[in-house]
Amino acid sequence: MKLAEALAERSDCQIRLEELKKRLIRSARVQEGEAPAEDTAELLVEIERVFGRLLELVSAINRTNARTAFNDTQTISDAIATRDVLGKKRDLLTGIADAASTRQDRYSKSEVKFVATVPIGQLQKQVDQLAKQFRDVDTRLQELNWKTDLI
Repeated sequence: MKLAEALAERSDCQIRLEELKKRLIRSARVQEGEAPAEDTAELLVEIERVFGRLLELVSAINRTNARTAFNDTQTISDAIATRDVLGKKRDLLTGIADAASTRQDRYSKSEVKFVATVPIGQLQKQVDQLAKQFRDVDTRLQELNWKTDLI
């Protein structure tokens, strides 16, 4: 099994667990004398089975990510951390640039005038560079996910 396949199955397990949870909640309580829409014992057994498979997948994915080289100095786990930090930094700087560049129309000279206190152009260039780095790392990760066998 390739790493990408395990990641897809992990996602399916997470979605399945949410569906099972909703179904179990709907059947968890009924009016006295009524029967639940579904057998709650069966749902609980299915939930345990899916959690077991999820544990197997997450363990194998983590093991594979920690042991597979991304480049000369990083593993896939390191690259995922790098990608996540790049994304968070990009989002933070985008928010700051957006806040600083928001126009506020003034209808008279007596209204308060707001000015930017951060260099919007420089922030936007940084955001663009971070977005490119993020895409580069993410693309390489996706490539490795399809080439790497699950450990």
